Amino acid sequence: MSASTSRRACEAFVPLALVLAISSAFSSSSFAADSHALEQVVVTATRSTQKAGDVLADHVVITEEQILQSGQTSIIDLLQTQRSVEVTRNGNAGNSANVFIRGSNEKQVVVLIDGVRTMSSTSGSATWSTIPLSQVERIEIVMGPMSSLYGADAVGGVIQIFTKKGSGSPRLTFSAGAGTYGERVYSAGILGSTEGDHPIRYSFNTSQEESDGFSSRIGSSYDPDKDGYTKTSTSGQISWQLTRGHELGIRILNSRNDGQYDPSTGIPVFKPYIVNDIDIYSAYSRNQFTSNWTSLFQVARSYNKQRDYRSAVAGVTNSSQDQFLWQNDIKIGTDLLQILTERREETVATSSQPAQNRDRSNNSIAVAYQLNRGSHLASASLRYDDSSVYGGNTTGSVGYGYKLTNAWRINGSLGTSFRAPTYNELYFSNFGNPQIKPEEGKNRELGVYYDDGRTDFSAVYYHNRLKNLITNVAQSPCSNPALTTCITSVDNALLEGLSLSAARKFGDFRVFGNFDWQNPKDLNRNTYLARRARQYGTIGVTHMMERFKYGFDVIYSGARYENITNTIRLGGYALLNLHATYDLSGDWQLFARWNNVLDKKYELAQTYQTPGSNVFAGIRYGFK
Repeated sequence: MSASTSRRACEAFVPLALVLAISSAFSSSSFAADSHALEQVVVTATRSTQKAGDVLADHVVITEEQILQSGQTSIIDLLQTQRSVEVTRNGNAGNSANVFIRGSNEKQVVVLIDGVRTMSSTSGSATWSTIPLSQVERIEIVMGPMSSLYGADAVGGVIQIFTKKGSGSPRLTFSAGAGTYGERVYSAGILGSTEGDHPIRYSFNTSQEESDGFSSRIGSSYDPDKDGYTKTSTSGQISWQLTRGHELGIRILNSRNDGQYDPSTGIPVFKPYIVNDIDIYSAYSRNQFTSNWTSLFQVARSYNKQRDYRSAVAGVTNSSQDQFLWQNDIKIGTDLLQILTERREETVATSSQPAQNRDRSNNSIAVAYQLNRGSHLASASLRYDDSSVYGGNTTGSVGYGYKLTNAWRINGSLGTSFRAPTYNELYFSNFGNPQIKPEEGKNRELGVYYDDGRTDFSAVYYHNRLKNLITNVAQSPCSNPALTTCITSVDNALLEGLSLSAARKFGDFRVFGNFDWQNPKDLNRNTYLARRARQYGTIGVTHMMERFKYGFDVIYSGARYENITNTIRLGGYALLNLHATYDLSGDWQLFARWNNVLDKKYELAQTYQTPGSNVFAGIRYGFK
């Protein structure tokens, strides 16, 4: 895309956001009748169920309806359209990918699946290519520092993925579709609940995803063959209400992605591929002991397993996390006091890095208070984490919101955070540094929100200052004299920006847009952080015509730099995507999407290919 085209795409977002914001100010009071009849709830922002209108933290909720309407089969493609979110990917949907929030990197975002951490202890990031979108019911994205509730790594925010739950009469679900690059996706499930004094809720789902793929690398020095993948996933939940207010439950998720990739240079004799597995098991007891005291006790284990086949013998990197949580929610009038304790035990086993084959643990205690007094909303939280490797860290946050009217609200908050060094950063041969210290962040933000049920608008300014930023740049001499090269934690960074969002319903049409201006800088070098654009966003329209619903969205990103020294530039891009659904008789529905309609050539990471114009279509049953 030319520079002039980029400027025009960028400029298009500004009037749209302003028009929608102005329209909200003049929206008729009659819209209020439609407003919050089915108001959303948010769990992740406070670790408890809360009405979206009372949540002080900046957040985005992706509902099941929105997931289905998008027609996407990759969670990365879905997240790419969201406010304050940027993505990178090394090739197709079966290759490694990362998610950034508000300019923070992939290690500075906590990823939960049904309340359980799922990041690798070695890399510090989630294995996004292995998370099956077909098993997902809902996604919550909370922006800003959340370490005072979730501990280490919640610097840029928290993403929580909720798998499908069952309720009501038993129903079957089925979906099948096919598309470009030989993509085939099949899923099936059964979910529901029983009646009586001791109801049982259940949900069991399975899916299979395959693609012939395309060459993941660009250039004559890389293998030009196709890099396909196969992903097989199962998930399940079952809970039993022992008596009113007392529930036991278990959840599982198993997913395996077998993806081919191109090596760094040359055409290999042995075609390399990586097998990634994520396995999550959890059991919980939720008990309402009194009318104002609810207790949640959860035990969980998550695995991240990787086998890298560059020859017939695989390089193995496995990590596991055992997690124990006891959370107590105590209602005090309209307020909520929370007291929680957590323990997390990490274990790593690798075949190529014996120095990483060790355990570490973290114990924590946190206290939070949510105040709700009419027009006044406030929150405060304090947490102490004690690691067996890097010692103690105390984080806290305070927030205040005031409801000017039923629709208008202003928010302000202050918060601190920290990121723990990963096993790679501590122990990887030749550059790992066992003396590295955690990163630390201090954030302040101010937001304005409007929502009358027909029009919504938000504008949030944030200023997140990070110190001891851990960077993979070789330095000598190292703090550990046994090493000749190592990573450092002396850099300082600033994540600053303005995030806008607006949407408006016009009869059967809905127009929406989000746009982020940010200034993610390495203050030591006075350069921009790698792979972060200064401007990015999405605009779109959806329209309902009886059984037919269709729409489009345009994803825009400005230029980015591939490296921290800002010598390698990745151009900006704009992508046009179309999607549609059509309701057949009964519970059957046709769906289709067309991504990158104009076949834009662009890079999310240097030398790595991205999908060209591609379509996917299918049929599903039981999802309406």
